[in-house]
Amino acid sequence: MDLKQAIEIGKCLSNGTRLEILEWLKQPDANFPPNTTNIPNSEGVCLSFIYEKAGLSQSTISNYLNGMVRCGLLELKRLGKWTYFKRNQKTIDEYLDFIK
Repeated sequence: MDLKQAIEIGKCLSNGTRLEILEWLKQPDANFPPNTTNIPNSEGVCLSFIYEKAGLSQSTISNYLNGMVRCGLLELKRLGKWTYFKRNQKTIDEYLDFIK
């Protein structure tokens, strides 16, 4: 991991809601209802579930999630009109190693 990416991740993590989202996605089955499609929560949680749980506007949550995707904390998967997010554990582990 380079310094630029570590700084961007640090900026993302300076927001409490973004930290909560990462925590929720650590155990998606415990924190979200099952997806109504054939996608298990372990493969990604629907944007609408994250939006509902966070209690913020959809545009705010979309901005948060897109920023987290850009810096590598989350992975995004689009299927039809649905968008799913999951943690990118590889990048999270690399960030933790970097700050050690």
